[in-house]
Amino acid sequence: MNYLKKIYCRTFQTGLKIALPFLPYRKPKIVGSVKALPDIIQKKKCSKVLIITDAGIRKLGLTRRLETALTNAGIPFCIYDKTVENPTTDNVSEAMNLYLDSGCDCIIGFGGGSSMDCAKAVGARIAKPKQSLAKMKGILKVHKKLPLLMAVPTTAGTGSETTLAAVITDAQTRYKYAINDFPLIPRYAVLDPKVTLSLPPFITATTGMDALTHAVEAYIGNSTTYGTRKDALLAVKLIFENIDTVYTDGSNVDARRNMLHASFYAGCAFTKSYVGYVHAIAHSLGGEYNVPHGLANAVILPLVLEAYGEKIHKKLARLAVAAGLAEKDTPCDEAAGRFIQAIKDMKVRFGIGNRIPEIREEDIPKLSHYADKEANPLYPVPVLMNAAELEPFYYMLMEEPGESSGNEGSEETESRKGEDEDDRTGN
Repeated sequence: MNYLKKIYCRTFQTGLKIALPFLPYRKPKIVGSVKALPDIIQKKKCSKVLIITDAGIRKLGLTRRLETALTNAGIPFCIYDKTVENPTTDNVSEAMNLYLDSGCDCIIGFGGGSSMDCAKAVGARIAKPKQSLAKMKGILKVHKKLPLLMAVPTTAGTGSETTLAAVITDAQTRYKYAINDFPLIPRYAVLDPKVTLSLPPFITATTGMDALTHAVEAYIGNSTTYGTRKDALLAVKLIFENIDTVYTDGSNVDARRNMLHASFYAGCAFTKSYVGYVHAIAHSLGGEYNVPHGLANAVILPLVLEAYGEKIHKKLARLAVAAGLAEKDTPCDEAAGRFIQAIKDMKVRFGIGNRIPEIREEDIPKLSHYADKEANPLYPVPVLMNAAELEPFYYMLMEEPGESSGNEGSEETESRKGEDEDDRTGN
């Protein structure tokens, strides 16, 4: 990256960091069960609910407890269940029309990050009916208060129940962009482990590593606060203590609850402190090829951490201590190495490969441009890179001729099919 662009990026990021204490960030109120939602809806004097989810969640019957609770409380509702992986502008338009035609006045996003992002975007369109989503792209362009928005995550990974962001894909161009504004933060986050019990092991792992990526990128960036560092460390501790348990024993309610809380804290951390190039690259792959976001983050994370080099060793050492991988007096470079190796080992245990075989070489300039445009100047990354410097990551992720990515015929291949169908990986 040239010198002038670096100055621009760092000046922009410094300005945002200075402004952090004065911005209206808030954490959603935590609710422990979907059965508590009818009381909240009635207290807020709402009369009809739109539940936004996807076909896979509905087919598995995960919304049934919520539907029963609403019915027993006499609260009418309708369901939009056509949300796709990497939700599109068409999804948002269809759900918004259902909301208006049915006379709804509050929204529940029920599912992975895709369903919650769709719910946020619907809320934004309801609040600003004369403005397209494309015109809300970027930072602080929503302004207006949304209808009551509640989020029920069915994966412990996206953190979307805590964030001010909605990531939407243009249905025509496949360009993926984020809308960021404080009204998009849900009012309530329902951390109910029972809705995550049927999550298959592979998706449990990739969404858990999505949460890990949120915590790590938030922690190693240059815009941390005391609160975000505390949240990120707690998230990393909970993930390392519980992710193997939920992978091998998905019915463990306590471990499922701990992972939901880890995802929540990681989401709180990156909402304020932002993410980095792992996410920028992953979003470009999701937009272009529908690569599940949690999987993309898991594959990319150790590559980017290694590329940052010694610049992040002290911070990775603190994360290693939180994860139980090192002692406080362990040399920073050794502790950082242990942390990166632990992530690589985690991928092996969970059957996550090192390649994204969908990548086409001719697309790489466009993909790296998208990543550059998303990340710079917004993300306070420890080491700045432009599009040309991001291109090598895509080549590292490509499946080379004659090379096996480690995915064919594996658990990953089958699970990715389910992941695309069920839309539970989110952002």
